[in-house]
Amino acid sequence: MQKKSKWRLAPLGMAVLACAGAQAQGGDSPFTFSGFATLGATGTNSSIGEYAMTGQNRGASKSWSGEVDSKLGVQLTAKANQMFSGTVQVLSKQNGDGNFNPEVEWAFAKAQVMPSLSFRLGRMGAPFFAVSDFRDVGYANTWLRPPLDVYGQVPISRFDGGDMIFQTNTGLGSLSAQLFVGKSNAVVQRTDVDFTSMKGFNGTLEMEGGLTLRVGYVRGKLTVKSASLNGLTATLRSVPIAAVSSVGDQLDPNKKDASFAGVGLAWDQGEWLANFEYTQRRTATYVPDTNAWYLTVGHRFGKFTPYATVSQIKQQDSNVNNTIPVGASPTLNALKAGVDGVVAGQYKEQKTQAAGVRWDAYRNVAVKAQLERITPKGPGFFINVPSTFNNRVTVYSLAVDMVF
Repeated sequence: MQKKSKWRLAPLGMAVLACAGAQAQGGDSPFTFSGFATLGATGTNSSIGEYAMTGQNRGASKSWSGEVDSKLGVQLTAKANQMFSGTVQVLSKQNGDGNFNPEVEWAFAKAQVMPSLSFRLGRMGAPFFAVSDFRDVGYANTWLRPPLDVYGQVPISRFDGGDMIFQTNTGLGSLSAQLFVGKSNAVVQRTDVDFTSMKGFNGTLEMEGGLTLRVGYVRGKLTVKSASLNGLTATLRSVPIAAVSSVGDQLDPNKKDASFAGVGLAWDQGEWLANFEYTQRRTATYVPDTNAWYLTVGHRFGKFTPYATVSQIKQQDSNVNNTIPVGASPTLNALKAGVDGVVAGQYKEQKTQAAGVRWDAYRNVAVKAQLERITPKGPGFFINVPSTFNNRVTVYSLAVDMVF
């Protein structure tokens, strides 16, 4: 029996109406209010499993969903003087707890100590990808959503800490360099994930001819707060057989080294546009090592921009060598099966071909339609599917993006 369509978005719509009446502000006011919203609808041709963004509990199948892409964000910036300012952003979208409760996405103070140098302290967008700062602002992106094969690798979108941003002009173009430290957390399908001791950098070079190069790297300590996984790890470590206890060490999800690196290239010369990113995720726990990439090419015809994207994520290493002997005892057989289940549940290999069109209907409103053909090996990024799932799935998406 199919699930009913998910259009539980009344609170989101009411918030949009409330914010629309709050835009008036004086030209000399130190406060600046802005916002963005997406109303989306997503469906697939499959009745098995659901298409969802990373961390979400509910997605789309043959029963269409309005919860995959719909969101509302509001932002307030207060400027004390030429040096000091502060920004707060509140975002409502389907989170890892399965609701749309508004969350503070940004809340930082900024000191512009020199025209080329600034410092920020507080909660900021995690700069892991080329469009990290505006990945949730649909209107700012050509696609209906960032390619999941790449952006689905990291469920973290913000961090608490500090950064330094230096900007200068070079012989090649305008350079922006960011150093940051801090910690972050996210909820992935009702499981808390912490990323602490974060240290990273992010560099962007904007060159003539509409070409932009971006490189980034971050490392830290990853913790997945799963009672069942910790219980399995403890049980494996208690077995006085090296081939068993060592598997427990590999599964241990507490404060393990993790890193993420990426390089991106964007080209926009007016009519034609192209975007490319290549990323690598590496961990010292059961979360697998992956490499991923995407390429998008589009062309503007007045208010219409058709585009095409190809993307892929491949698993490089599961980081778990299940050496538990088979047939030694029913207990060991059960432990081996449990480990295999954990590893299979983390397998995220798939490739995607997508085509879409963006229509800039109004100055601040864009309407988008997108078709994706996804070929996973195993579950891929689909949720509520068996580990043997490998169906090719077509995903249909519509969205209205706006800024105000």
